[in-house]
Amino acid sequence: MKRKLSAFQEDIPPYSGPKAARDSYADLKQLSAIPGHIYTCPELQILPSQRRFSKVPWLVPMLELLSPMSIGHLKEWGLSTVFVLAKNYNKMVHVWESVTAMTELWHPQTNTFVFPGFEATILLEELEVMLGLPCYQRGEELTISYMVEQIKSWSILVYITTRKTDLYSMTSDMHVHLLPIAQWITSQCKRKTKNYAAIAKAAAICICGIILFLKSDGAISFGNLSIIDSISEGMNIGQAVLGFLYAGLTSAALGGPFYGSVIALELWMGMHIQFRSAGDLTMECKTMLNHPLAYVGGRLHMSTRAWCKTAQVKGIRAWREYLRNLTVAKLDMRPRFVHGRIIHLPQRTGLTLRLLGNEALVSYNPDRCYLQCGAARTVVPILSHFPPIQERKRGDAQDERNMRSAVVHWEGCAMSVVQAEVEEDDDVIREYIEALKEIQPVARTN
Repeated sequence: MKRKLSAFQEDIPPYSGPKAARDSYADLKQLSAIPGHIYTCPELQILPSQRRFSKVPWLVPMLELLSPMSIGHLKEWGLSTVFVLAKNYNKMVHVWESVTAMTELWHPQTNTFVFPGFEATILLEELEVMLGLPCYQRGEELTISYMVEQIKSWSILVYITTRKTDLYSMTSDMHVHLLPIAQWITSQCKRKTKNYAAIAKAAAICICGIILFLKSDGAISFGNLSIIDSISEGMNIGQAVLGFLYAGLTSAALGGPFYGSVIALELWMGMHIQFRSAGDLTMECKTMLNHPLAYVGGRLHMSTRAWCKTAQVKGIRAWREYLRNLTVAKLDMRPRFVHGRIIHLPQRTGLTLRLLGNEALVSYNPDRCYLQCGAARTVVPILSHFPPIQERKRGDAQDERNMRSAVVHWEGCAMSVVQAEVEEDDDVIREYIEALKEIQPVARTN
């Protein structure tokens, strides 16, 4: 998995300038004008009652059998928060109405949520802190997890078991099935084997598969299996997790299935939109008791002693009304847990950052989300000439060049420290909001 970047600047096609970006994406559309976008299909129910997000009966019993040694490995690999979320997964209640209404505001060309006066997105730095994952820092591009070669699932799973019957049951087509892996873990734990590292690797596949990378019922792709496997080697998986979630939001926004970490999305919504810390309260916030924040809020400076900003918002119609009229004042742009953190930004127009993973290269546009990054709104940036989501073909020479190019852009990215307060100019804001109307959805009632 370790790689050298010494030749990464060779054979990289030069950026062809702002004109190419304008020509390539001159058709940047209003949200409500994108063909197939669910914003225009209020009757389409794409998220509620999806089996892939239902309770997982085998998950908690399997985790309770893990020895302290195996759990120690998971903690060493930076999966403490993911482990806690997995242990409490069956207790969580997903508010699909809010998730659906939020997805309706996702712009597939910008990979941002479009609100009346601003854009917002899930930042890489936010995701890493919320999920307790190792944080990327510029200069550590060697640790970004991805593969350019073809992935052979058995070469990864053989570290867990060499029995062909087990390997056949764990894999099919291009997917890895989590239940047979959990059954193997249960068998190993009940027999009290001392294969702690292998058990921990298998457990990491299960908990990351459920919390971070679930795409189909109880299964993950070979590409994401490789990402999970790299965690034990000290690789950074935050970009792969966020890129997979972005792709899932785009799929859902265009009427397809939602996939990716719905828990990460709900944590982000909880911190920015739904809850606000209120440490002087004597009673717990009941609305939050089954929310993912109830289990990981400590690291985010949020406890169940909070008040719910959206307590009166119930049902899909109410959530649509609330989110489509959301003002800057109602969205906590810079929650306390990001104060003072370094945000990575594109160096300049055209040098768009792209999230690296084994499934796709996904455009990452934090520079569109000024207020989240601790800056004042100025202009609406033009898009890069790169596609928002570029499916990968591992083992292909062009794919390898694309990955090298993406890494170089991270090597040269800009950095900004998030400030608690931002001063804005009213005249500039008005110009910005007027320009933003070109991609805002046309207002309508449901």
